[in-house]
Amino acid sequence: MAKGHIEVDEAKCKGCALCVTVCPYELLRQTGHFNARGYRPVSQVDPSERCTGCMLCAMICPDAVITVFRQVKVAPPVAEPDVLLV
Repeated sequence: MAKGHIEVDEAKCKGCALCVTVCPYELLRQTGHFNARGYRPVSQVDPSERCTGCMLCAMICPDAVITVFRQVKVAPPVAEPDVLLV
């Protein structure tokens, strides 16, 4: 399974919490502090590292302040079978 994490530009986040509603693992929460614009930004709370990098939070964000980083495990290359051309 892919692993991911997000970064929220807290200075630009207006705390609408739409991303909180779509996270399948409930990993996003509004912070307890306010940004310079007077909004409570969102942050990722993921101590178990369950984020898969699905990007639902970034897609729903109306201000595009969420950046998703995703690490995908790459399978080793499969050896091609010997082919005999006749």
